[in-house]
Amino acid sequence: MIYLDSSATTPIDPEVSKAMWPYLTEEYGNPSSKYYTLAENAKKAVEEAREHVASLLSCQQNEIIFTSCATESNNFVLKGVTHYYKNQGKHIITSKIEHKSVLEACKFLESEGFEVTYLDVDQYGQVQLETLKKTIRDDTILVSIMWGNNEIGTLNNIEQLARYTKEHHPHVFFHTDATQVLGKVEVDLSKVPVDFLSLSAHKMYGPKGIGACFIRKRELGLRTKITPLLHGGSQEDGYRSGTLSVHNIVGLGKAAQIARATLKEHRSRLLELESHFVSMLKKSFPNIKFNGHPDQKIPGVINFTIPGIHNELVIRSLKDKFAISTGSACSINEPSYVLDAVGLNEMQIKNSFRISLHKYINKNEIEYFIENLRRETERLLI
Repeated sequence: MIYLDSSATTPIDPEVSKAMWPYLTEEYGNPSSKYYTLAENAKKAVEEAREHVASLLSCQQNEIIFTSCATESNNFVLKGVTHYYKNQGKHIITSKIEHKSVLEACKFLESEGFEVTYLDVDQYGQVQLETLKKTIRDDTILVSIMWGNNEIGTLNNIEQLARYTKEHHPHVFFHTDATQVLGKVEVDLSKVPVDFLSLSAHKMYGPKGIGACFIRKRELGLRTKITPLLHGGSQEDGYRSGTLSVHNIVGLGKAAQIARATLKEHRSRLLELESHFVSMLKKSFPNIKFNGHPDQKIPGVINFTIPGIHNELVIRSLKDKFAISTGSACSINEPSYVLDAVGLNEMQIKNSFRISLHKYINKNEIEYFIENLRRETERLLI
C-alpha cells in the first residue's frame, strides 16, 4: 500500500523503534523507583528524552511534561487552566478550526459555565490579529490557537498572536497545539511567547501513545500552577501522575532528536514532493481547486477539491492500494467543519481530499497514485 495520510499518523522511523526496544525487554525498570540500576537507567533514559524534546522546541528541559498524546495535553491545559484560574475569569478564546480535542474540551467547559468564543478564520484558515484583538476581554483567561491545521495545512502566525496577547493582556494564558508542525516547521519557544504547547510523537515518525506538554516557567523559575488532569503520585512534578511509559518516552525523545537534526532536509524533501504532486494534479485535473494558504502552510499537506467527484466513493475504490483521507481521522463520518469554516459549500466539501506526505514516499509512487486517481474519477464521471 502507498501511504498518503501522514497527518493521521506517520510510519515509525527505524531508528526510533531501535532505540525503544531495550526498554521493552531488558531495561524494564520503573523510573520512580529508587537506587537500583534498572530504575536509575530508566530515569536517565526519560531525562535524556526530555532533553531532546526541549532541544527541538528551544526551551528548558524542566518545562517538558510527558503525557499520553496531544489530545491529553490539550485537555490538560484547557481544563487545568480554566479550573485553577476560574476566579479570575470564565472566558476562553479558540478558533472554529481547532482539533476536536480542543473543540470538545471547550464544549465541556461551556457545560460547566465557562463562555467560549470561537473565532472565525479567513478564506485560507488563518486567525487574523484584528479578530483576536476585538475578542479579548478583561475576564478572558485563556487563548488556544493551533499552530498549523491538520486538514488544510494552513499555518497561523502564532508568534504575532501570542506576542500581542502577552504584551497587551499579560493576565491571559496562550496555548497552541503544535502537533502537526513539529519536524516540518521551526518552533523556537525562546522567541515565541506561548505559555503552553501540545505535541504528539506519532506525527513525527515516533510511536503512538506518547505526547508532551510544554509549560513555560514564570519569573524566578517558578512553575506555572495548573490543575492536573490526573491525580496520584508525584510523577512529572505533580502535573501528570502515573507510571511513566519509558519505552514510548524514549521513542518520542529519539523522534525529536531526529526531527531537530533533519529539519531543513525534511522540510526541503517534503516541499519538493509537494511541488511535484501539485504539478501532476494540475495536469490531470484542470478544474482542480486547492484549499488552504498557498505559501504559509505545513510542507506536504495538500487539500484539494475536484468538482463532481465524490471523495468517499474514490477513497473506498482505492482503499486496497492507497491510504488517503477526506480530512481529520478524529472526524470520521462527519463533513469537514474546517472546509466549512473557510467557505466551501456542502457539495465542495464532498468533492475534497486530503493528501499528507511523508519522508519515505517517492515521485514514482506519487505519479502512480495520480494516474489511478485520474482513472477512477473518469470512471465515476461516465
